[in-house]
Amino acid sequence: MTDTISPVAKVALVGDRSPDVVSHTRIPELLHALATHDRLVLDAYWIPSQDAEAEGAVRGFDAVWVVPGSPYRSEAGVLAAIRTARTEGIPFLGTCGGFQHALLEFARGACGLTGVAHAENDPDADDFLIEPLACSLAGHEATVVLEEGSLAQTMIGAERTVERYSCHYGPSRHLDTLREHGLRFSGRDAQGQVRMAELPGHPFFLASLFQPELSGDGSRPHPMIRGLARAAVDHAARGARQPA
Repeated sequence: MTDTISPVAKVALVGDRSPDVVSHTRIPELLHALATHDRLVLDAYWIPSQDAEAEGAVRGFDAVWVVPGSPYRSEAGVLAAIRTARTEGIPFLGTCGGFQHALLEFARGACGLTGVAHAENDPDADDFLIEPLACSLAGHEATVVLEEGSLAQTMIGAERTVERYSCHYGPSRHLDTLREHGLRFSGRDAQGQVRMAELPGHPFFLASLFQPELSGDGSRPHPMIRGLARAAVDHAARGARQPA
């Protein structure tokens, strides 16, 4: 009996790549580990946030991963990439700044909250969805409690997890409105603050304020990253089965 060979999945890494961002330097190691240990092969392309402004910049990819590293050079580009993934059913992972912008895109695009802002990008705005945290999480580890039956809990395989952060901003206002429009807040810290979000009904849409890229030494990808890789490979397989 021969092993089934999974298709190679094409993944867009949206963000402004920098050797000074530790999570960016970890990603090649994680991709290698996914291919070596999990036989999940991702053909990854870095798309700078400004390039993501182009119409259909991430269309045709099997997954979109908005990586840490905010403030991005182009908020509009990042939001456009997230919108394409959300509305076209492309597997999506947003980590740290990707989480913040996933909530911002959903608020504006799905909830009609067109005036909400990210305080890091627009500090003079009147209505912040993402604002400075009362206590910065940069460089800290903290427990995240996962909601039963959520995609987050399914991916991580536990009721709680300890994760590493590198951020100064988080969501605050309008969260009830986001929930009413279908976003699920599936992970919270010990104080009840939102730290993970997902979109039920989407093939794979998961975001975290923490950075799973920083888990361990990079030799074993975090379950969230492995989950995105599996969703991407499944997406690629569905595309391969469709008639030309």
